[in-house]
Amino acid sequence: MSNKMPVINIMGPTASGKTALACELYERGEYEIISVDSALIYRDMDIGSAKPSKAEQERYPHHLIDIISPLEVYSAAQFVEDATRLIDEIHARGKTPILVGGTMLYFKALLEGLATNLPNASPDVRQEIEANAALNGWESVFEELKRVDPVAGEKFKVSDRQRIIRALEVFKLTGKPITQLQAEQPKQLSYRYNYHNYALVPDRLELHNRIEIRLKNMWDIGFLSEVEYLIEKYDLNENLPSARSVGYRQALDFLTNSDRSHKSKQDMEDKSLFATRQLAKRQYTWLRSLQEVHSMQNFLTIKQAQEDLRNLHG
Repeated sequence: MSNKMPVINIMGPTASGKTALACELYERGEYEIISVDSALIYRDMDIGSAKPSKAEQERYPHHLIDIISPLEVYSAAQFVEDATRLIDEIHARGKTPILVGGTMLYFKALLEGLATNLPNASPDVRQEIEANAALNGWESVFEELKRVDPVAGEKFKVSDRQRIIRALEVFKLTGKPITQLQAEQPKQLSYRYNYHNYALVPDRLELHNRIEIRLKNMWDIGFLSEVEYLIEKYDLNENLPSARSVGYRQALDFLTNSDRSHKSKQDMEDKSLFATRQLAKRQYTWLRSLQEVHSMQNFLTIKQAQEDLRNLHG
């Protein structure tokens, strides 16, 4: 019997029902919820991130929601630091933490640790990279990355702008490829907790249907008005990590670069649907990768998860 403190991880693609499952467990009174979502961290980004409503958050409090403005940057390392602090605080209160979300990089960082031999971010270097992209295009920047770090070039796509920026930033600061530094860093597995890993993995067609319904609801309740507000309040632009979240990226492009015609709006909605489905596909890929290393129980439906977790004890 392990004497390590328990942590419940509930993972899954977008719209799979993770939050509803976590909230049901919360009702038992012995758990607290920590969000593992790189979009929910931003204040005022509510509709497009499918953030729990204020009423839902009052009933089911979530840690790590609304912690920074859309102008700020938040890393996986910051998540691990915040999450482990919260996990320890929750355990000290005699409860069990439930970590729920779809940002698999955060889960991977928590479960496996992060390389500690990488330099901190450099605003000057990042500005230089983004200026090069604005002048010569992201294809040119991606070609530069492939020259200095072929391994990263094989792993990344030209659309992975944040990863490209970070990889080039590390090379410019150290003279070494980020993939080399990561390989040289021994894995620092977290042995502090006893992780119970669960994944909601609905049938793809069912998930696609849920995504379509969720997006339609977003448009109906005023998602575009939310993005207009963000542009006005924060001068939201495509260079901010927050604006690259699926849905926000397409809405921002529509509002700032299109004629706002009915056709352009329909194109934007179609692009958002496609991008969200692609996000879900990447999340499935991440899950398979994590399952190769970590013990994990899969559920095809929320009902199955509810039945299997009914007798769950931290």
